[in-house]
Amino acid sequence: MPRWVWTWLSIAAGALIYSVGLNAFLVSNHLAEGGFVGISLLLLYLLHWPLGLTFFLLNIPLLWIGWRVFGHQFIVLTAGGVVAVSVFSSLTARIQLPTHDPLLGALYAGVVTGFGLGLIFRSGATTGGSDIIARLVRHRLGVSMGRTLFSIDVLVIGIVAVLIGRETAMYSLVALFVASRVIDFVIEGTRRGKALTIVSDKPEAIASAIHRQLERGTTLFQAIGGFTGTRRQVVYCVVSREEVVRVQQIVQEADPRAFVVVNDVHEVLGEGFTR
Repeated sequence: MPRWVWTWLSIAAGALIYSVGLNAFLVSNHLAEGGFVGISLLLLYLLHWPLGLTFFLLNIPLLWIGWRVFGHQFIVLTAGGVVAVSVFSSLTARIQLPTHDPLLGALYAGVVTGFGLGLIFRSGATTGGSDIIARLVRHRLGVSMGRTLFSIDVLVIGIVAVLIGRETAMYSLVALFVASRVIDFVIEGTRRGKALTIVSDKPEAIASAIHRQLERGTTLFQAIGGFTGTRRQVVYCVVSREEVVRVQQIVQEADPRAFVVVNDVHEVLGEGFTR
């Protein structure tokens, strides 16, 4: 199937999941969100304006400005995300799962909306609103997108605290935090691993043992000690999380004085991790 078909299917699926999370957990438990969705929820609670239509209308001027500034390639996918969220949030408006515990609603809202947004972002699209503003601010003023997005979310949640209540704002922050973690998980993927940087006087022996016992590849770098000025080779390898202990045992047996640094790596692609 062509790549563009998968892209639009992912955007549609992500928008559907995100919309279900909005209505089933946020709206039904009277919780809020950040960004333009948060503004749309505020207008829903205070003025009973329909969520999907309000979100779409708020994004129209931003989509037009984004088209003029960034061109059609960015805006086409973003507009698709905006339209999909607007349509699906209207179609799923009757899906309501209220809970007696607002914290439980916030946690489920974060998981479901985060998973939906992660699919949309992974497809190269966005849900418009704050993202377009953040890109415009970075383009004009050089301010990072993360700082602008955080400022908008804080502003919206602050308005929620004033108009609806502090507890609602605090539970909404929980949902935002959980959603951000789930988004990272979806975008970075499940193929995670550990990268080991090994500084040793016996790099060949360590690399050979890793090849033989774990069937993992290694890379040798030429390095110079900053303090001693000694030239030596550094072993670099990426393994699964379960294999870290085995590598540490190999290093300990070959060179007990070796220096080992272990780092998290995300979305490992290549032989031994993906087909």
